[in-house]
Amino acid sequence: MAGRPLNGLTEGLRASAPLRLDLAGGWTDVPPFSTVEGGAVVNVAIRLSATAQWVPGGQGIRLLSRDLREELHGVRLDQLDQSGKLRLLRAALRVTPVNPPFSLETDCEAPPGSGLGSSGAVDVALARVLTSANGTDASPKELAELARKAEAEVAGVAGGKQDQYAAAFGGFHLFEFQDPEVSVRPLQLDADFASALARQTVLCYTGQSRISGNTITRVMTAYNDGVRAVTGALLELKDLAHAMADALGAADLERVAVLLSRNWRCQQELDPGMQTDLMKQLEAAAAAAGALGGKAAGAGAGGSMFFVMPDDPAPLIEAAKTLGMTVMPVEWSREGIRSC
Repeated sequence: MAGRPLNGLTEGLRASAPLRLDLAGGWTDVPPFSTVEGGAVVNVAIRLSATAQWVPGGQGIRLLSRDLREELHGVRLDQLDQSGKLRLLRAALRVTPVNPPFSLETDCEAPPGSGLGSSGAVDVALARVLTSANGTDASPKELAELARKAEAEVAGVAGGKQDQYAAAFGGFHLFEFQDPEVSVRPLQLDADFASALARQTVLCYTGQSRISGNTITRVMTAYNDGVRAVTGALLELKDLAHAMADALGAADLERVAVLLSRNWRCQQELDPGMQTDLMKQLEAAAAAAGALGGKAAGAGAGGSMFFVMPDDPAPLIEAAKTLGMTVMPVEWSREGIRSC
């Protein structure tokens, strides 16, 4: 991208991108598995968001992450390497440079390491404001690819593409990955079923953030080394994504819940550190409250978990709060990246 702000632009630009719940198939969007075998993920955007704001003026480049409480002043374009603080903002500017002076800020409604795809959503929001500052009207797919390039190739964060695509497109989707191609299939759900699924889903942040890149590196190293259990689990996860798409289309709540639990068992086969002690406690509380099924959000090994309840979610909400966990709202977001 050319580093030229839009001529005459004196006002700031702001964009918002939704986070996501990965319902099935997560991990299969990560290379080398997604390159060799091809991956499939079903996810849904939720109404927790990440935002980015670009404002021209000031002195040089000012970078700020409000949720991480990190800030840098007086940064030059030739200093935007991947080291030090605010690496996502630095990486975004290396992929989509804009001439200074300006201020670039991000914020996120979910805790760091929540497993809800927050860094991917931040990257997509950054891609939107920076391409707009350059006078470019990029498509959702282009923004997802710019965001992925910034995070994986420049910032060096291990992972796949599902977070960026969920943030860019919004809604329920089946994404299929055969690197470098991505197929985007929107899923049409019965409106009453979609409402019931949101109402009966309980999303809990355990209070333990995790560095998913470390877990991802271990898993994909095992896949490269031909560890049979890991390869088998990844292949089953890919199949579960297609089964989940069918269950959602059939408005089959119990089937959706069963598939969530099967997905979680496959995740645990990938790495011995996938399930923490706190997650075990939450799962036990969910079972006692009558949950139909559930799983970790994102890579696992901490972060958040979510469960589908048969009717009233109140017993699990109370149990989670007793364990000291944060219960977050569950509302679906039909809209992906947007200017605001």
